[in-house]
Amino acid sequence: MNTESSVESLRRHEIAGRVEIVYGRGGLPLVKITTPWSTAEIYLHGAHVTHFQKNGEPPLIFLSAKSYFADGKGIRGGVPICFPWFGNRAGEPSHGFARITAWQLVKTSTAPDGTVTVQFALPQISGREAWKNLRTEFIVTVADTLTMELIATNDGCDEPLAIENCLHTYFHVGDIGAVSLTGLRDAPFNDFAAGDSGTRNVEHDAVLRVAKETNRVYPDNAATVEIHDENLQRKIRVEKFNSHSTVVWNPWTTQKLPDDFDPAEHQHMVCVESGNVKQNKISLAPGKASALKVILSSAPLK
Repeated sequence: MNTESSVESLRRHEIAGRVEIVYGRGGLPLVKITTPWSTAEIYLHGAHVTHFQKNGEPPLIFLSAKSYFADGKGIRGGVPICFPWFGNRAGEPSHGFARITAWQLVKTSTAPDGTVTVQFALPQISGREAWKNLRTEFIVTVADTLTMELIATNDGCDEPLAIENCLHTYFHVGDIGAVSLTGLRDAPFNDFAAGDSGTRNVEHDAVLRVAKETNRVYPDNAATVEIHDENLQRKIRVEKFNSHSTVVWNPWTTQKLPDDFDPAEHQHMVCVESGNVKQNKISLAPGKASALKVILSSAPLK
């Protein structure tokens, strides 16, 4: 990809004082957003939100200091779009090809109050004939909240498409030892930190504290989750729509990861992921669409 020519052409989408398009890390095109309440950054590589921060607050989103920013590699942190599958697939990119593909910037707009909306489209990819009828959009709205909507449409006439989707959000926390999660009490989950098959358990405690490697998939779960951060004195709310799976993940120091993540960084992040994965995968009928929507907000911890 010729990043220079693409960035130059993308500048027609700039909005003075609100949207700027620049070269980001690794020379990748980056959309920088400023609103009266917040700032955000989105790479076209993966349509990847890497930053959201309200004025006067620490960043809401965690980004690994060792992340790659290169063609063919996912960005570690932010909000990876896991699509059209979740997890590993033999001979294929982990979590699907959407997060390592350069998306098209379709439109930017701003409302009278300063809210900014950015719309992306996943291009057709050579060699992906199985997905030729899948049309995918990603719409990000930045204000005092961060709203993300992933819309998939089956434009085919004959066969349904089996898809998984997940907004794999990494949240920035002050100290994982001072963090608790609410909203998952009495919810069954599969514990993949205990083995590849995922041992089935139920969370009976009122709060979930992360004190070791954690990789939980909560199926058939549409609940709102809150992250209570005693260190930063902040509460983050993860509200979701058309999502029937929740994933909670922290690799701790025990899960083997590529060198784009320093094990010590586990102290300052937790993933609360929203989507439809594994038993909640979607059968998208011809002519039908599915819209996964997540709204992130924060407030002082009282």
